Amino acid sequence: MDFAYYFSGAQADFLLMLLAPLACAVFRALFLVRYRTHGYAPAQLASSFRYAFWWGMDFNAYLFLALLVCASLPAALVPAFRPLADTVCTVLTSAYLLVLYFAFLGKMIFYEHFHDTFNPTVRLGFHADKKNFADIFFHQHHGALLLLSLPLYVALCTAAAQGLLALPRLPYEAFAPAGGAARIACNAAVFLLSIVLFYWLRYGGTLNHRQKPEWDDIPPRVKEDTLLAKATMDDLIALELAWKKHVSDAERHTDDEARAYLAPILPEGSGRAEDPLALFSRATAGPRIARPSHIFLLYGESHAQAPLDLPYQRLGLMEASLRFRADPHTVTKDHFLSAGMTSRPSLVSLFTGLYDCDMELNEMGAFWQRTFPDSLPQLLRRLGYRTEYWYGGALNHGSMEHFVPAVGFDAWHAGPDICAKDAPRTWLGIYDHVFLEEAAKRIEAAADAPVCHFLYTTSNHGPFQLPYEEYGFDLARVMKDAPEVAARLAHDKKTCRRMGSIWYADQALIRFAERMKKDFPDSLILITGDHAFGALPYEYDVAKRREPTIREAVLTSFALYHRELTPAMLPARIGCHMNITPTLLELIAPAGFAYHSPFAPLTAPLDHVVTPYCWETETAIGDYRSGKAQPLRVTDEALPTEAREAFRAERDALCELTGWYVRHPELLPAVPRV
Repeated sequence: MDFAYYFSGAQADFLLMLLAPLACAVFRALFLVRYRTHGYAPAQLASSFRYAFWWGMDFNAYLFLALLVCASLPAALVPAFRPLADTVCTVLTSAYLLVLYFAFLGKMIFYEHFHDTFNPTVRLGFHADKKNFADIFFHQHHGALLLLSLPLYVALCTAAAQGLLALPRLPYEAFAPAGGAARIACNAAVFLLSIVLFYWLRYGGTLNHRQKPEWDDIPPRVKEDTLLAKATMDDLIALELAWKKHVSDAERHTDDEARAYLAPILPEGSGRAEDPLALFSRATAGPRIARPSHIFLLYGESHAQAPLDLPYQRLGLMEASLRFRADPHTVTKDHFLSAGMTSRPSLVSLFTGLYDCDMELNEMGAFWQRTFPDSLPQLLRRLGYRTEYWYGGALNHGSMEHFVPAVGFDAWHAGPDICAKDAPRTWLGIYDHVFLEEAAKRIEAAADAPVCHFLYTTSNHGPFQLPYEEYGFDLARVMKDAPEVAARLAHDKKTCRRMGSIWYADQALIRFAERMKKDFPDSLILITGDHAFGALPYEYDVAKRREPTIREAVLTSFALYHRELTPAMLPARIGCHMNITPTLLELIAPAGFAYHSPFAPLTAPLDHVVTPYCWETETAIGDYRSGKAQPLRVTDEALPTEAREAFRAERDALCELTGWYVRHPELLPAVPRV
């Protein structure tokens, strides 16, 4: 083996790999020249191209790896291969650059038709009329000229590759030991460093995969412009993300098909649906409590119901919430479904009043320009409330810096912006207690009322690396009523940290709630979670089974406080996030306050609840994803499971309602420009 060939080849491989981000940058510039509607500031463009360079390495770095494996390594091992090495490098490089060219041409055509870079709609092409595709390609997009450009482009790529291969390279002998063990060690070090270099490139200039560039982390000044933000995503990355994302059936239907799906939930005698949400008219009966000066909607990351259930209270994980719930004017619901199984769909559903159904409305540019007139903040604004959104993380996560103002909030605050620069944080956001402490100070200092504050925390999330003991978590004390569990958990640091996260996040949330309750005695405070997660350590025999029931796996928490509130005011035994807005209106709005919602308030009993993922009655709960159902019961014993599905037509109709506005955003009013 002559390792000098590997060293020489690796240098050339690195230079050849740089042709890929160069091609992507040229394609990005051409895309912006073709479709931009206004100019960009130089700093904005520089941020876009710089971020795109590192993000694109998620794919482009594989060209470097392929060249190492297919050319440089064989050249070092097989003397007969060495005359072919440059040819292999040229062919691989040109082939990859050709793939990038095809992706670029596809994006240009896709944008012409859909005014978007690659999105899940591209998957529908497999079922489209191929002759129609060909007709559009040749007669609308100059297909013949595009095909004729391929040889010229390949020739240019080949010439560029050959030019780089002709450049002089550093000789290995200039710094490597002449022989013996030192030479072998140097060879091994160079080989390992080349692999490390590949991962460093692929992860975007870091060796921590959690810090890889992604959509949420696009610089804010780039995301200010929808087109520039889309252009920052390399074409292969856009294709990958589009391929991974499921296209909802509701997005594919024609209006006539959609009307048939909507029929089960439309009010009787409503007629032909053109703007279906307008058919769900409601009017409030009149206030049940005195109008609060402050409303606090606390949305805890993974604040689940299961640790609050009686069989698991002995674990002490939610001792703060149990204290808050002990107030006779705090009404709780033990069978409360989330609007989404992950954070963003849950949040977006609650805000808009329509299920997100994993369509990611917050990422759709149309809903940065259009607003939902019956959204939570818009309805509260009609009642005279100023609304503010507080998030422990960065608002560019999920494009919320665009979606939050569009949905109607008057002000928005990100944890990294309001807290000290050196404030402790996870990859998601500022530690809960630090974020909520700063939010509390600012809320107390403000003199505005009436106001609604929506606060969303981040810390109860993997990988659970906070120093929980420093913040008061003592396993033996917290689980004093379950010493046998505590003793076993003490030897399982990973699970112990997970338990610490549940306890810590609940403590921070309730400490804030109690502070606001004291500061503003007439306040209305709602505490819920974005979704549930596998919280309890079933493997340590905390139940008489080793897995959660359906109920424990999916239910989030719900607690509502006001000094005049009584359980009789909210007789519904079951509910979900989508019942929150109608409930708030029924509690505080004047009689006859009109709004539109397909969801009923909790001020009357509900016989069933339906989400895109689950269904629930007062006696049973089911999961559409598994097709399974169980009795709705709080127990630590095993429950019978049956294959059963209910309310499917209603579930599909609710998803169809959202799909209608995805297809017809023009039905929504434009966001007012300040």
